[in-house]
Amino acid sequence: MANEPWLDDDEQKAWRSYLLMRRTLETHLSRHLQREFGLSESDFEILVNLSESETGRMRAFELGEATQWEKSRMSHHLSRMEKRGLIRKEACDARYPEIVLTDEGRAAIEACAPAHAGRVREFFVDVLGKDRMSELGKAADDVIAAVEEHEQTTCPPEVRGFC
Repeated sequence: MANEPWLDDDEQKAWRSYLLMRRTLETHLSRHLQREFGLSESDFEILVNLSESETGRMRAFELGEATQWEKSRMSHHLSRMEKRGLIRKEACDARYPEIVLTDEGRAAIEACAPAHAGRVREFFVDVLGKDRMSELGKAADDVIAAVEEHEQTTCPPEVRGFC
């Protein structure tokens, strides 16, 4: 790794611009969700996944795969959401309970989703336009595929996601 080439000026600028864009947009969207709806970005991510499942329920490990969260983070966050009445855990397997979207959780996602989508449209979709959105989507797919390929071919199964 010590012999890896440094990024040139243009590559460095593009990389840092991407990082700043991601942080700026995520921070804005996260603060909006918290301020207007009392939801964290993590709450929103879980609620979206559950609301998009046909039954409004998913096994905890499926949520972990969908969010790429570690088991302990998922467990702690689901416990906090359950205390707030957004989800319910149902025994199904001792290690991986089934997570169920409650009526309160469904109401929360239905209340915030339109406003969240509006912010995404305003600060991302409308700013980029159709052509740049399409190119960005293709570029994102390429990066994701490269990382997944690296993990599958380079990383032992027990450390995938950490190498």
